[in-house]
Amino acid sequence: MKQIFKLIIAAFLVVVVIYSCKKEENQVVFEGGTAPAFTASFTSALPQTLLKANENNVWNNLSWTNPNYKLNTGVSSQDVTYTIQIDSTGSNFTNPNLQEISVTNDLSTSLTVKALNTALAKLLMLENIPHNIEMRIKSTLTNGSVPLYSNVLKYILVPYLDVAVVLPADLPVAGGNNGDLFLVGDASQGGWNNPVPVATQKFTRLAAPNNTIYELVVPLIGGKEFLLLPKNGDWGNKYAVADKTLPGLNAGGEFGANKNDNFPGPALTGNYKITVNFKTGKFTVVPN
Repeated sequence: MKQIFKLIIAAFLVVVVIYSCKKEENQVVFEGGTAPAFTASFTSALPQTLLKANENNVWNNLSWTNPNYKLNTGVSSQDVTYTIQIDSTGSNFTNPNLQEISVTNDLSTSLTVKALNTALAKLLMLENIPHNIEMRIKSTLTNGSVPLYSNVLKYILVPYLDVAVVLPADLPVAGGNNGDLFLVGDASQGGWNNPVPVATQKFTRLAAPNNTIYELVVPLIGGKEFLLLPKNGDWGNKYAVADKTLPGLNAGGEFGANKNDNFPGPALTGNYKITVNFKTGKFTVVPN
């Protein structure tokens, strides 16, 4: 009986070894690829001035080659995702404000003047003066794996004043408004009552050239929420966030006009400085 049992165990181990070998043989392994070759229909070493009047025009037609990802099973049949990366010269694409424009799996795209100018604004580049910028293509496989980077194209660009989020004065508010901004919500002392206490919950708009930035120092109640209103007493329009559950959003992030979710307030009660930058489309909430 013991001999039969030993034979059964031995047969089982052989099966396990064979299965393990087959499983190892079926693993997909990346074997290499070729960095995309990046080209554009327009290149110049001279400064180019971007104009708001041309914002819907094509600035440049960009194209790149297939990186031909190779796996041990052959040439990759997976979709390749391409991303245009835009950064200031000298940052080597490590700038925390690095801009990325996704192009999915196409091998070319047309970049509009507005899309480019918006990227420059989010790079914190001041309008009406020249800036040296670099662009490249990043290719990746599933889940951002095995990135490959193209050659770099360089430009000198003069952006125009534009904003990522429409300014309060430009929102269609019944009866008009003065370009003001107000805080409302249960994170504030005034709660969700609207109109709000003007003296304590009205933002200050900074002077030019920073007049796309609003600031407010205010006591906030921990664990609550808030919205921003362009007109006191009017719920017709608001500034909000797309998803209040994003980690870290209670300290800052992206916002927009008439988004779905309230701003998540800070976890702890205290005095905070709220800064809202319409040019970059970002806000911060920091202890004050």
